[in-house]
Amino acid sequence: MTFNPSGLRDQKKAATRDALGQAAVKLAKERGLDSVTADAIAAEAGVSTRTFHNYFANKEEAVLHHIEASAWAWFETLRARPKDEPIWTSLRHVAVSMVTDPERDLAETFAVAQLVESTPAVVARKLEVHHSLTRVLGEAIAERTGTNIDTDLFPNLMQVAVGSAVTAALTIWTNNPAADTTPAQLVEDAFDQLQSGLPDPREPQTRATENLPRS
Repeated sequence: MTFNPSGLRDQKKAATRDALGQAAVKLAKERGLDSVTADAIAAEAGVSTRTFHNYFANKEEAVLHHIEASAWAWFETLRARPKDEPIWTSLRHVAVSMVTDPERDLAETFAVAQLVESTPAVVARKLEVHHSLTRVLGEAIAERTGTNIDTDLFPNLMQVAVGSAVTAALTIWTNNPAADTTPAQLVEDAFDQLQSGLPDPREPQTRATENLPRS
């Protein structure tokens, strides 16, 4: 086996970045972000303040790290799917795998989102992050469907529709913690409805979802 020191260094850097991001979220939830300092985040993560600034320009970036890391996990999972797989099947698989990942704390993810939305200084930075991340997802969809992110509606519409569907499903789940429905079931239902053309529920009809491709 060949020892790869650069690979080990990268792993350690990623672990440090994650630890700082988690520390920032923990302290912000406990004290409010305005009361949190880079020094406090570094101390919570067990590193120096200088190390903190090697990874993040400010505490807002540290708090957003959790959201960015989750988004990049989506992109990597999508890119790993078979190239000839229908895009709906690929995206359904990605979404379901994300909400069923035993190492992913969905409650924590939503807590971070709520924290971000309640902190004006972070919201401004989040808009920048959101723009760049949705661009990357749209490009990944365009690459798989032979479309152009800059001239075609399809990849733009799909990334917005899928992102909103997953958010809506998880919002229902977090608002009804005692319900029997799981996040995965809600996400599956969201994809079923999207692929059915989002039919009006007031109109009598048979939802033809049994033959839709599932992950």
